[in-house]
Amino acid sequence: MIDFKAQRARSELYRNIRSFFQNRDYLEVFTPTLSPSLIPEPTIKTFSTLFKNEFVGEKEFYLIPSPEIFMKEMIASGSGSIFQISSCFRNSEQLGDVHNPEFSMLEYYTMDFTDKDSITLTHEMIKETAISNPSWLKNEPLVITMEEAMKEYAGVDLIKAQEYGYLKSEAERLNLYVPDSESWEDTFNRIFLTYVETSLPMDREVYLCDYPSQIECLAKDYPDRPYKKRWEMYIKGIEIANCYDEERDKDKILSYYKREQEILEKERKATGDTISKADLSFASLDMPQCSGGAIGLDRLLLTEYGGDEIAPILSFPMCSMLKTE
Repeated sequence: MIDFKAQRARSELYRNIRSFFQNRDYLEVFTPTLSPSLIPEPTIKTFSTLFKNEFVGEKEFYLIPSPEIFMKEMIASGSGSIFQISSCFRNSEQLGDVHNPEFSMLEYYTMDFTDKDSITLTHEMIKETAISNPSWLKNEPLVITMEEAMKEYAGVDLIKAQEYGYLKSEAERLNLYVPDSESWEDTFNRIFLTYVETSLPMDREVYLCDYPSQIECLAKDYPDRPYKKRWEMYIKGIEIANCYDEERDKDKILSYYKREQEILEKERKATGDTISKADLSFASLDMPQCSGGAIGLDRLLLTEYGGDEIAPILSFPMCSMLKTE
């Protein structure tokens, strides 16, 4: 049964978000859901479809996991600060709880901002657009670095953990099994997901900043520390948002594209999953200084509307469409 009360709450939330950004002179943009290429992200599996035309033949397209690839092209073309509410798609997602293969995303880019500037903006947006007065919104956000969080919740020194032997020994001290061939990132994630993410305060927004540089993404590196200018935000233990101080160095972007696409192709050939194409010309975009954020709107709505999983607040969750008679 469709929860129309939840649908009205979603409509109100989207209306409030649009007003928030438009009142600050952001341009709302509308970009395609299908793309002939994607930013290579080996951890995200994609949906593909085939375009057929009698004159131009066939071409593979992909449902976007985020509108980033198109929005950055707009930014490089001089759009100024922009935002978009869009449907996004990730294959092989879990069903129920806080996952659905099709989900709603708010993505926003602010010119001349850093990732830290975006913390203030995001908190203001959450506070001003909320459809209710949840208890967690009454408390000031916690802003904590990954280095601080790993030390506080897992007892791991992240500077020492730059050496893999130390990181592995710390994981084993915490009674975690670590395969011999495991990567630095996978071992780090074992510790983070088991001890840190589960220990974050539930009574406020938590902005977890300065992710290890070994976790590849298109965020700037600190020049003097082994971290990237990136944060993720949690509410009630749920990951809600992700934000970067966007990388502008074309050589670094090209290097990222080539390296991550190679990893993606190797892994997908082994599993038989879709191998999305990457357009290396993306690296030639003239990106201005900006910070980009993305918020999962289904999850945000859940934290404000109430409940334990997103399926009831979706009109047609995947889990219900997969049910057989």
